[in-house]
Amino acid sequence: MLRMRLVLALLCALLLLPLAALVSRWVALDAEGLALWQHLVSTVLPGYLGQSLLLSGAVALGVALVGGSTAAAVTLFDFPGRRWLSWALLLPMAMPAYVLAYAWTDTLQYSGPVQTALRARFGWQGALWPDIRSLGGAVPLFVLCLYPYAYLLVRAALADRCVPLMEAARLLGAGWWRRVTQVAMPMARPALAAGVALALMETLADYGVGAYFGLSTFTTGIFRAWLSMGDRDAAAQLATVLLALVAVLVWMEQRAQARLRFAAARQGAQHGGAKLEAYHVPASPGSMPDLSGQAPA
Repeated sequence: MLRMRLVLALLCALLLLPLAALVSRWVALDAEGLALWQHLVSTVLPGYLGQSLLLSGAVALGVALVGGSTAAAVTLFDFPGRRWLSWALLLPMAMPAYVLAYAWTDTLQYSGPVQTALRARFGWQGALWPDIRSLGGAVPLFVLCLYPYAYLLVRAALADRCVPLMEAARLLGAGWWRRVTQVAMPMARPALAAGVALALMETLADYGVGAYFGLSTFTTGIFRAWLSMGDRDAAAQLATVLLALVAVLVWMEQRAQARLRFAAARQGAQHGGAKLEAYHVPASPGSMPDLSGQAPA
């Protein structure tokens, strides 16, 4: 047992070496480095922080909407193609974001096939939308690439416990809207928060899309300070600031995961969605709570 603990301690120490190397750059901060930081704070750092926060906020909202709605659709409802769609929605995880960035840009830019076809068909002139290589073009790309994080966790949470509870609420008289808002949404909220946090970690750590789209985020700023300015200390110090932001996201993700309570048996995993048929409840109506919202006669 002691030998195993020593091995684990050694592995943890090795994993912490890169973090220690980053933090050590702050220890060696001198007057010249302090002057550089004052220059960064007065020039580019507010832009890095502002664009990173804007990108993260927009991506978080998009991932929550797309991932949560698609998970609810394939879990709570029955429609043609549901089984095929349940696994097809995972395909974006197999495609690197920077590869999709090239395809996204080539398709939607001014000389791309979409704008060219629309101008030829309707006789329009000029650019039909703003430059795709911008913050506004990067947000939907990140959302379409990263929503499976939220989709997977929300689908698992809903399939494990939500379907039978929603069926029970239906039998007790609750309407569709009340079942969704008071049963499904509260149970899916921790899983949705965890999925969004994972997507934000990927967004903040991504360099390829940010560099190709010309974004001024912390990640592109780190590479710019290292490769363009030749200042490794400034790059490492910027990386620690980004690491602090990621640590906050990890903490949020851990809190969300701690609230997840999955059922031991996967009840409701094989279900018929909205076409579930009522079953006999061996209890008298007076012994069950009334979820219909109507006063008793």
